Parts: sequence; structure tokens; C-alpha cells
Amino acid sequence: MAKTPTVYDVAERAGTSIATVSRVLRRPDEVRAETRALVHAAIQELGYVPSGAARGLAARQTGVLGLCFPDVDGIDDPADLPAPVRVGQTVEVVTDAGQPAVHPGNLYMGEVMRGAELEAWRTGLAVMIAVARGAEPSALVSDLAGRVDGLAVLSATVPDDVLRHIARRIPVVVMAGPRTEDDAHDHISVDNAAGMRALTAHLIADHGLRELRFIGGPADAPDDAERFLGYCAALAEAGLTVPTAPAMRGDFTRDTARSLARQLLADGDLPRALVCSNDQTALGFLDELTAAGIEVPERVALTGFDGIDAGLTSVPTLTTVRQPMLELGRAAVERLRLRMADPALPPATINLPVRVLLRRSCGCAPTATLAQST
Repeated sequence: MAKTPTVYDVAERAGTSIATVSRVLRRPDEVRAETRALVHAAIQELGYVPSGAARGLAARQTGVLGLCFPDVDGIDDPADLPAPVRVGQTVEVVTDAGQPAVHPGNLYMGEVMRGAELEAWRTGLAVMIAVARGAEPSALVSDLAGRVDGLAVLSATVPDDVLRHIARRIPVVVMAGPRTEDDAHDHISVDNAAGMRALTAHLIADHGLRELRFIGGPADAPDDAERFLGYCAALAEAGLTVPTAPAMRGDFTRDTARSLARQLLADGDLPRALVCSNDQTALGFLDELTAAGIEVPERVALTGFDGIDAGLTSVPTLTTVRQPMLELGRAAVERLRLRMADPALPPATINLPVRVLLRRSCGCAPTATLAQST
């Protein structure tokens, strides 16, 4: 087997020092164009690939940021995975009349990941992603933290004591969750309460709806709690009865929302409007209402929260509050970079604005717009 080329080989071939080769690879703007060309030519001729591990040891940085998300598909044991497709299997033709299972990780988290990856790429960094699943998710997160320069984690994914321990070594940013007591992390969130308050106020003031019900997500989800507070604030301002809890709770998935909708239909107690804590919940209700012949929005107005693309293709299109999912990921990476450059920065809370999108499911015409909320 041929000897693996090293940085010393590149320097010798290019007629430069190893320090110059290192600058070409890490800070090319500091090196003359002619020298850069010599080094790159030597790299190509030798087939040299820089060692990330060696570079990390020298610089005490890996150039990699970690992203950690919760387990949303319910697979906690490798034995629960479907059998892999085998080479040589015959083509199977089946009639598929079912509705696909759609989990929040397929949509919301995908956009957050994309935003983080784009910002990392823009600044010359890479991203390593982990899902906190299995019997010991905290151990997995701690292991990830040992491989990266900073960690962005979705709120409520990792216990606070684990995050505090990790933050003693690397910067930690919490995404999509409020600051809690004894919390010294940076936080990147969106204005959940104001968005839901504006949307609910629109249903009451512009459509004259007085019988509304909130369909919530998990009781321990910080975003859900903030959205419910915004909903309640709009009811209070309109002089309507304010509930102490959501009328029903799901888990942010479309499948569970379908089950809740069937239960509601069986009870025969449909309200005039359903305000759902996220888009997938709203789309699950829309599936069942449509199947039962219940007209939306004529009989029941329906709204969501998130602004996923599926709301644009539903029939009717889904009124929602669009949160900047891609920007959430980008802002998390930017904050990690600032914290890496200056660990003494005070903890920051960055609240990104949302936008209410009025569509057919609440009874608005496609061209309708909403005045900026206060």
C-alpha cells in the first residue's frame, strides 16, 4: 500500500514551509496567490487529505458544531427498525389506501437543520447531528459534546443538569425554549405567544368567531405552553371565557391528531373554530373533518402554527403562523460562533419574529393580509 502523504510531503513538493501549507488550508487570504497555487498543485499531485483530528489537536478546535434533537419517531430500540431491503428482492406491487405517518422531525426539524448547516457552511464549519434516543440519551449527547466545538440543542431534549455540565467545556445554545431558573445558556426562540395571540384575535375580530378550542401538544413542550398563553390572552382581551388548559392534547404528530379528531367527531360537539398548536395537528384534523364531510372553514375554521410547506398544498390551504425555522438554525450557529470567540459573553436570549399567514382554512381569501400585530 502506498504511503499516505503528509503535510511535510506537500511542503517539500511545493517548496514551502509546513506553516505556509497550513495557512493555505485554513487562512488562504493571508497567502500570495502564486504560493497558494503551488500548494494546491502539490496537494492534487500527492492526493493529500488534511487530517481533521490532527488539525483539531493543534488548534484545540475541531471545526465541527453539534446539533441535538429529540427522538420523535418512537424508535428507541434498534430491534424496532424495519428489516433492511435486500439486494435481489423482487418488485412488490401493492394497493396503498393508507395515510402516511408524518412526524414533526420530518418537517420542522429538517428546516432547522438546513439553516444550521447553511450557516456553518458559510463560515467554514461543519455540522454533526445526533438524536437523543435510546435508554441513555444523555450519554449520547455527552459523547457528541466531546467531539465538537459547540452544541445547539432543541429545548427539553436534554436534562438541565447535563447541559450545565456540558457548558463547562463548550458553548451551548438552546433552541425553541424559554429561559428557566438557574439557566446560563444562550437561547434562540421565536415569538410563539405574540403569534398565536394575533392569529386568535383575527378569528375573533375579523370572522366574529366566539366558540374556539385550542388543540395542544405535549404538556411538557415549552413552545406549546407559550402558544396557549397567547391564545388565552386573545380570549381575555375579547371578553371570552379563558380555559385553564387546552381542550385536547396531542403530540404534535398528524397521526395522533387524526385520532383526536375522530374522538371529537364521535362526541358530536364540534366548536366553530379549532386553533391547533402546530400545523401537523391541524392537518390531521383536516384529514378527518374532510373524510367526515365537515366543510372547512364553512362549518369549522381551522388554524395551525409553524408554516410548513404541507399547509400550502392542503385543501383548503392552511391558515398558520409561520416561524422562521431556517433562521432559527442559522441564528443558533451564529451565536455559537460568537460564544466560541468570546466565552465571557453574557447569556443572550434572541427572540425571532413570526408572521401570521391568512389562507382559506379560516375563511380568508387567498389575497388577504394581516396587519402587523402589536
